[in-house]
Amino acid sequence: MNEIRIPCGDGVISGGHWWPASADAAAMIIVNPATGVLARYYHRYARFLAGHGFDVLTYDYRGIGGSRPERLKGCGYRWRDWGERDFDAALRFARERRPDLPVRVVGHSVGGFLPGLADSAPLIERILTVGAQHAWWRDYAAERRFRLFLKWHVAMPALTALYGYFPGRRLGWLEDLPAAVANEWSFGGPVFPGSPRFAAVTAPILAVTVSDDELGTEAAVRRTLDYYTAAPRIAALIEPADYGREAIGHFNLFHDSHAGGFWADTLAWLKEGRNPWRVLAG
Repeated sequence: MNEIRIPCGDGVISGGHWWPASADAAAMIIVNPATGVLARYYHRYARFLAGHGFDVLTYDYRGIGGSRPERLKGCGYRWRDWGERDFDAALRFARERRPDLPVRVVGHSVGGFLPGLADSAPLIERILTVGAQHAWWRDYAAERRFRLFLKWHVAMPALTALYGYFPGRRLGWLEDLPAAVANEWSFGGPVFPGSPRFAAVTAPILAVTVSDDELGTEAAVRRTLDYYTAAPRIAALIEPADYGREAIGHFNLFHDSHAGGFWADTLAWLKEGRNPWRVLAG
């Protein structure tokens, strides 16, 4: 693992890490985190991928972890900047560093949404998304929708207005977020700003949803896939019982307890372009 700095087109520098393959690399993989989740949460998965023949890039979006400025209040960073600027820069960085390798992307939550916002997205060869969505409240799981609405669309904007940023860390609600990121989440609708760019993505996409994911529901994942109008798309379903679990939810698949199960299954798509999971009908 090597620490790297990724220059964005507007002068912001993203912090990240490069994980060289343990043998000759078959491809380059960029891991896009979920909103408010540190890149280091995915480091064990990155190490796993590097051990199976991939060069891997992990990085924090602006305002998060290794890409957080000294002062978060007033920084002006937006949710869409994570795709238009940060992911775009990560993709260009990976391409310049290993121009001989195809680039593939693993995107968790909003990380599966961001490729469609990047000008350089046509460079991507293949995409795996996990619970990919942009948190439109009507797509939340019906039985939990009211509670989630109060948390993310009432409490979060109120606290953001009070502090000038969202103090998620002190609440145990993910990491702190720039105000504009939190507000794009809280006040966003079914159509995400910048969505016409998605039509430039032609890479095949395998979109995974977990049956007990309250955020990345089937409706949310299908909404995200519908933006990628020019890409071959497959929606797949995982049940917790498939991996001997009672529950998985939105975040658990990137825990290293899934190394012998879900992580190993992702290699089928990332290496061979083969879907190892049950296809969602419709």
